[in-house]
Amino acid sequence: MREEFIVRQKYLDKIKPYINKQIIKVLVGQRRVGKSYVLLQIIDAIEKADKSANILYINKEDLAFDAIKTAVDLDDFVQKNTKSGVKNYVFIDEIQEITEFEKALRSLLLNTDYDLYCTGSNAHILSGELSTFLSGRFVEIPVYSLSFNEFCEFHNLENTNETLQKFLKFGGLPYLKHLSLDDKIVFDYLKGVYNTVIYRDLIQRHEIRNTAFLENLVRFLADNTGQLFSAKKIGDFLKSQQINMSVSQIINYLNYITNTFLIRKVKRLDIAGKKVFEIGEKFYFEDLGLRHSIRGFRQADIGKILENVVYNHLLSSDYEVKIGQVGNMEIDFVAERGGEKVYIQVCYLLSDEKTIEREFGNLLKINDNYPKIVVSADNFAGNSYEGIEHINIRKFLSEWK
Repeated sequence: MREEFIVRQKYLDKIKPYINKQIIKVLVGQRRVGKSYVLLQIIDAIEKADKSANILYINKEDLAFDAIKTAVDLDDFVQKNTKSGVKNYVFIDEIQEITEFEKALRSLLLNTDYDLYCTGSNAHILSGELSTFLSGRFVEIPVYSLSFNEFCEFHNLENTNETLQKFLKFGGLPYLKHLSLDDKIVFDYLKGVYNTVIYRDLIQRHEIRNTAFLENLVRFLADNTGQLFSAKKIGDFLKSQQINMSVSQIINYLNYITNTFLIRKVKRLDIAGKKVFEIGEKFYFEDLGLRHSIRGFRQADIGKILENVVYNHLLSSDYEVKIGQVGNMEIDFVAERGGEKVYIQVCYLLSDEKTIEREFGNLLKINDNYPKIVVSADNFAGNSYEGIEHINIRKFLSEWK
């Protein structure tokens, strides 16, 4: 019996135009964000549309498929289970676990009897190998943890401030719908997910020996979520803690971490000169619950948390996001989609004139006509200030698409 699941329609809508097309559909994202269930949604849609469909489903986290270790093994399995005279739909979950998988995909793609789908949890392996061997013959579809609206739906909760607080604390990993939203229960589960990412996707894959440094680096990023820094600045901090690592080693470790999608790196953009800076970036967590499983959920961090959740919402809404800079002033996010742009400042509360002047004043320095927004937790949000819209965080997460 297949487990019942809640359809994440936005992902199904993105994939549907490519069904039965000679192009590989690649779903990418951090472990446990729900890529496998998106595959099941696709299978359901195909089975309803094509009653003769032959479905081949390979889950590399299932011991039943442990014998499929190489491209040759993968090709052999598919060939042995292929049916003639019908369309064969091949689904491979966590394909990065198969050595040289891209060679098998390239070979299978030559046969129009196959329609290929796969998921992966490593950005470097997928983008590198697929770009090299299958340039122009695959489409990459990012899958993210639940948005706030999805969180409400999955947990059958009303859209209230109390529900928002739960979302900010526990994050949006889909499996939480099966658990009581109790601190100990949730964070025990999230720590298990975090350990899987750290030990399976980082330590084992990259044969990392200095595991203590790796975990200290992740904690540092959790402590400094949304802070602007460079590898050198991280190195200087670590030296103050009697930890010596070269800048090149730190950069390598940062790349390993971001390739798992656990943390995302956001570059800075000079808004006036439209130049992307080579140094100085920010890091945000794919899932806030995982951040809190490392750092703990503290009200003192609410400003960082709100900034992170706005960034995540923009990503899942298909915006390309950068940090903006106007002179020596910072714009939290410059979000672009379909040739349009929006500038966003995020703060906890507009509690005094100095805060109001900083958040709105920075946006007023931008000399173009694209929308400019300040997002905060203030209940009176809804007005505008010199043409800049002020939106409450819950309204932004619920309605901004």
